[in-house]
Amino acid sequence: MSDLHVSLGERSYDIINRRGSLAQCGPLAAKVLRGKKVFVISDSGVAPLYGDTVLDSLRGAGFAPSLLTVPAGESSKCPAQLASLWEALAAGGVTRSDCVVALGGGMVGDLAGFVAATILRGVDFVQIPTTLLAQVDSSVGGKVAVDLEAGKNLAGSFYQPKLVIMDPDVLSSLPDRAFHDGMAEVIKYGCIWDEALFERLAALRNRAGIEAVVEEITTSCCDIKRQIVEQDELDTGLRMLLNFGHTFGHVYEKAYRYETYTHGEAVAAGMVAAARLGEKMDHTESGTAARIEAILQSYHLPTEINAPRTAYAETMNLDKKSLGSDIRFVFLERIGKANPVRLSKEELFAKL
Repeated sequence: MSDLHVSLGERSYDIINRRGSLAQCGPLAAKVLRGKKVFVISDSGVAPLYGDTVLDSLRGAGFAPSLLTVPAGESSKCPAQLASLWEALAAGGVTRSDCVVALGGGMVGDLAGFVAATILRGVDFVQIPTTLLAQVDSSVGGKVAVDLEAGKNLAGSFYQPKLVIMDPDVLSSLPDRAFHDGMAEVIKYGCIWDEALFERLAALRNRAGIEAVVEEITTSCCDIKRQIVEQDELDTGLRMLLNFGHTFGHVYEKAYRYETYTHGEAVAAGMVAAARLGEKMDHTESGTAARIEAILQSYHLPTEINAPRTAYAETMNLDKKSLGSDIRFVFLERIGKANPVRLSKEELFAKL
């Protein structure tokens, strides 16, 4: 059992990280929810695996749950699905005391969270992340969003959950690619905050090594994010460090229409590119990029992705870290220490 508390005043909540917690989600949720009607939003890949377990647990705790399913894949994180879910909740008689539960990976969490944030101007929200990436990153911190044709996560909000319930047992059902996808975000935490974590991941070397201590690893990552979010909930300073590798990663995702590379794969290559750029511009200790490449390769993640030069300007001009003609870009000073640096986009593009 490895629980954490995110301290944000009235928006505070617990992160429950326990084996078997999926089957106990009803009693756990009953401690924080007000109403009895629960809308569980999942996708076509996760719902057949875990939908019945969650519904049964919620019913056993006195809730009246219903399951809403969207097609699996990033393409479902879009305005059309958002509107469809709004209509489904309205048809289901949603009230301000009811709750939305996100059961799935990062796509489901982002989409369901935005539904919860906007229907009736906000209803309670519980995250039940079922992927490694969602457990260590997207389910914690309150960022919810949908993608637009122009780019990823461009329509969204900050909306904290009432509770995050993560069950390490569900990770065993992940295909290798999905597990390694999450490892990119795990490695990111070592890069930006904790060199000892980075070295431990390098020593563990593979999925079997991680799974043997997965509760410790996921708790370490969530604890780092908790510390950052508590200091900068709305992403105006310290929280920007969590975007290491993401500026280039979003370029790669969009350039390949979110089809060729997963989010973690794109971020992995983005971290290497950011470290190489940092070394070239004397922001980053020499040899850092090589260390990141080596650990990514051990977890079967790409270290380089090619994209047209036009894709960089097209994506970065809509990046949420853009400030007019400038952008705040996250560089590593060294493994375990990151800094956001304000650059002109012209200077940045000239170095690519």
